[in-house]
Amino acid sequence: MESANQKKVLVSGASIAGLSTAYWLNKLGYHVTVVELANQPRMGGAAINVQGEALASAKRMGIFKQLKAHRLQLERLEFKNADDVTEGSMAMQPEEAPLTDEDIEDIEIERAELMTILVNAVKNEVEFLYNNRVTALSETADAVQVAFKNGPSRAFDLVFGCDGLHSGVRQLWFGHEAEYAHFMEHYYSLTIANHLLIAPNTAQLYSVPGKGIMLNAYNGKTDVIFWFFSKKEIPHDYRDAGRQRQLIGEQFGGQGWRTAELLEEIKQADISYFDKFCQIKMPSWTKGRVALVGDAGYCASPAAGIGASLAMMGAAAVAEALEIHDGNFDAAFQAYNQNLRPFIEETQATALTMLSDYFIPKTAAAIRTRNTQGIPF
Repeated sequence: MESANQKKVLVSGASIAGLSTAYWLNKLGYHVTVVELANQPRMGGAAINVQGEALASAKRMGIFKQLKAHRLQLERLEFKNADDVTEGSMAMQPEEAPLTDEDIEDIEIERAELMTILVNAVKNEVEFLYNNRVTALSETADAVQVAFKNGPSRAFDLVFGCDGLHSGVRQLWFGHEAEYAHFMEHYYSLTIANHLLIAPNTAQLYSVPGKGIMLNAYNGKTDVIFWFFSKKEIPHDYRDAGRQRQLIGEQFGGQGWRTAELLEEIKQADISYFDKFCQIKMPSWTKGRVALVGDAGYCASPAAGIGASLAMMGAAAVAEALEIHDGNFDAAFQAYNQNLRPFIEETQATALTMLSDYFIPKTAAAIRTRNTQGIPF
C-alpha cells in the first residue's frame, strides 16, 4: 500500500492482539514500533483457542502449519461430584483420519506456543521498546505525539492500543475503565501446575452453586481454574498474590472433591492470573488517530473462550480496512467499527449465557442438568 510507506505507527502491548496488529501493519508497509511494559513478551497463560476468521488470518500470515504442529487434542470433559464420581461426560469426536488443513475448524494451543510463533513472525521486522509504556497522548493535524515513561516523546501517524482489559491507552485517550467495563459478577483465578493432576488431554469440572473448579491437562501440565460468584466487586491488587490466594481460600475452603489438594497446588505454583469476569463495551473502538484492538476495546471475558481469536480477528480487520481505504484512517476506522461489531456483540451475549448457565450454575438442580446434558460448545 503506497500510502503507508514511511508512515509510523505505534502498537501498545506485545500481546496476541499487539503482535498480530504489528504483523499486518508491517505487511502494509508501515514502520511499526511495539511498546511493552514488561522486559519481554509475556508468554504465560492457559491453553487458548484459535478459530473462525482468526484461523483464516493465521493461514494468510503463513503460521497455520506451526499452529497445527502444536495443536492440543482434548479428548474428554468430565463432570465430577464431591465424591469424585463422574456424573456425566462429553467425549470429543475422535478424528478417524488425519484432517486436511481445510477440514480443521479450530486449533487449541498453549498460549506460550502461539506467542512464540507471533514473536518470531515480527521480531526482525518491527521495533520493540521493552520496559516502557505510553504516559500521554496528544493529537495534532497530522500525527499523534506520544510521551513514554522512558525516553523522549515521538510522533506517530497512528496509535493502536492492544494492551488488554486494563488498557492504559484506553484510559489515556477514551476515558476511565469504569465507563466501559461491565462487571459480570464473577471472579476467577488461573494456576498452571507443571505436572498432570488428571489424565492427559482430559478436562474435569466440579461445581457447587455459585462456585466451580476446572482442570485441563495437556503436555505434562494442568491448568487449575477456580471461579466463583460475587454480587459485588472485591477490592484487590492484581500484583498481590497473597491476597489472591486468601480470596480463593475463603471462597473454597471446606468444599468437597479435590479442593483441599488444589488449594495446596496454588500455594506451591502460585496464581498466575486473578481477575473479575468483565466485558468491555464501547460505542467506538477508535477516536481520531487512535484505535483499540482485542480486549482493550471489546473484551468478551474468558467465558467466551475465544479471546485470542478475537484479538487476531481484530488485528486482521483493522489492517484490512486500512488497505481497502488506501490508508485513509477515518474511513478505515469507521469500517472497522461497523464490520466487526455484530460478531463482537453476539460473542459477548453468548459469554454471559455460558458463564451463568454452564460454567457456574447457581442451583444444585442446574448443576445436575449441566452434568447430564453437557455444555453446548
